[in-house]
Amino acid sequence: MSKFVRTSKYRHVFAATPKRDAVYEGVKLTKQAWDSNFIIANPKWIAIAWQVAGGGAVGTFKVGDFGRHDTVPLFTGHKGPVLDLDFNPFNDNIFATASEDCFSKIWVIPEGGIKENTEEAAQTLKGHKRKVGTLRFSPVAENILATAGQDYDIKIWDISSGDCKSTTAGHGGIIQSLEWNYDGSKLVTYCKDKKLRLVDPRSSSITGEVDSHEGVKGGRAIYMGKHDLIFSVGFGKGAQREYAVWDPKNLAQPLLPYVTVDNSAGVIAPFYDEDSDLIFLAGKGDGNVRYFEVIPEEEPKKMIVYCSQYSSNDSGAAYGAAQKRACDVNANEIMRIYKVTGTQAQPLQFTVPRKSELFQDDIFPPCRSDEPALTADAWLGGENATPKTKSLEGGFVARAPQATEFAKKADDKKELSEAELRKAYDELVKRAAYLEAELAKRDAKH
Repeated sequence: MSKFVRTSKYRHVFAATPKRDAVYEGVKLTKQAWDSNFIIANPKWIAIAWQVAGGGAVGTFKVGDFGRHDTVPLFTGHKGPVLDLDFNPFNDNIFATASEDCFSKIWVIPEGGIKENTEEAAQTLKGHKRKVGTLRFSPVAENILATAGQDYDIKIWDISSGDCKSTTAGHGGIIQSLEWNYDGSKLVTYCKDKKLRLVDPRSSSITGEVDSHEGVKGGRAIYMGKHDLIFSVGFGKGAQREYAVWDPKNLAQPLLPYVTVDNSAGVIAPFYDEDSDLIFLAGKGDGNVRYFEVIPEEEPKKMIVYCSQYSSNDSGAAYGAAQKRACDVNANEIMRIYKVTGTQAQPLQFTVPRKSELFQDDIFPPCRSDEPALTADAWLGGENATPKTKSLEGGFVARAPQATEFAKKADDKKELSEAELRKAYDELVKRAAYLEAELAKRDAKH
């Protein structure tokens, strides 16, 4: 009996393991067990949470600077390990870090990169009471950053001034993932209490929540690009890895109920390419990366179709996707995912095989630009806008470098880690006890 084969231009998408001379050698990935990607990339830079003896650090590589790097200058300003990081979508030289020391920091990479270790951040965001585990830049508004801490709060920052503009409380556990929707008006979170929540960051309110994956291990949730849908990954009651699709307008039941992926143990990181409607699933410890085509107009059971997978015997300790404008259109590359395995960072280039050398406009619609759609003030004032886009024909042409002014607060002081704060507290307690004893002795003499 003949089997119907679905017609799709993405059925034959593939990625090859890069050759030795096309990888970045000398990576020392952090050994933190925190559920984060730990590697980010844009058209100019790759940034990796680095393993150091004390505090937290980030190492950066210039895209295309392949080969062995025996010495990598580090951004070293955190007093605790770096738990998450994200590039500014509107300035390739700016990235943010979240740390166990309760602070987030904003860093500026100079043209050509740093030549030695640097501790001086462009901005320090102070406000969380416990470690900061997750952060994401707004996809539409300039200088707007969302952070989530183990104090169960979500904070919105204007990174230029360093001010916290809103705080949303109400989560019942550690916030394991935090993602913006397409127009930057809402956030979706996945929490350790197994709930998926919708957050309105400007009104500091949780607008919806639902019990999601039943497993005790970590999960994540992302918006599905331009479609007003949410894709979540997690573990089922039997510890199997699974995914589901949700309609944020009706969270009572998943639109596409839980679909089993496999029985591996690593937390899945989902990456969505909104231009091709492909979703890539990369699990920590996995050698393979699965990818699926999303067809939202189909009935729920048929809306996600398995395409294929990249396979490798080398397990991935971390995965991170580059921004779409980093892709090589001449090679018909539609997605680039960086995989850290051992001491290497490997760029996996997912391409659509085509014989023609002409620009393929059917697989390369205009992608997100590096120009913000709104200012921070406009967004904070309630305005909404979709991301600005730009054609990839001839390769992405970046706008002229934009300088960002970072205001320093007059009361900025050297921040202390949790351990340093506890030590200072213990010393104050001992000092108070000593002074009370001395007062008691004096009173006894009189």
